[in-house]
Amino acid sequence: MFTDRGLSWPAFWCGGSILIYQFSKRIILTLSLLLGLPILAQDDSALPWNGDWIAEGTLFSIGVSVRNNKVIVEQIESLGFEWTSTNGKLADNLVTVQVEYAGVTGIILAELIDDNTALVSPQSCTPEFMVVCVLAKNQQVIFRKVQPQ
Repeated sequence: MFTDRGLSWPAFWCGGSILIYQFSKRIILTLSLLLGLPILAQDDSALPWNGDWIAEGTLFSIGVSVRNNKVIVEQIESLGFEWTSTNGKLADNLVTVQVEYAGVTGIILAELIDDNTALVSPQSCTPEFMVVCVLAKNQQVIFRKVQPQ
C-alpha cells in the first residue's frame, strides 16, 4: 500500500482533500469579499428612491424600496383603487414598474428629478381601448417624497 510520511493512501488522500477544501474555501471567501465590496458599500437606505411618495395634489401615496436594483412599490393610500405591481427595474434615475388595474396592464416610467421629486408617466397601457388607458395617455404626475417627521 502507498504511504507518505507514515500515512496510508486513504489517510493521505483524505488529509490532502481537507487541505484543498480549506484552501478553496479561503479563496472563495476572499473573492466574494473583494467582489462583494461594491454591493456591500451600496447602502440601500441612502438611495433617493427609498421612502414614501405622494402624488402632488392628492392623498394617493406609495412606499418605494430598492434592493439590488429591484424596485418594490407598495400601496399606502390608494384611494380605494385596487392595483398590483411587479418588482420594477432601476436604471440610473429611471424606474419602470408593471402595474395591473381594472383589467389593464401598463408600464409606468418614473424619472427622479431630484432627491424629493419624481415625474411619473405611463410608458404603455393595454388594451388601448380601455377608458383607463385613454385617460392616462400623455399624462404626467409629480410625486413628492414624504419627509419623515
